[in-house]
Amino acid sequence: MKIEVKCDVKNCKYWAEGDDCVADSIYVIAQTGKVAANVEETACKTFEER
Repeated sequence: MKIEVKCDVKNCKYWAEGDDCVADSIYVIAQTGKVAANVEETACKTFEER
């Protein structure tokens, strides 16, 4: 099953036209501990600068 992942970080090496993420897998973490209360407390560890 293909899952659509969107990203607007244009300097990420996995960013593609149409704000698509083309990474094989995505790793998202909570910025503090293992629990996030909202989206602002999360981060994409898959990011790699172009």
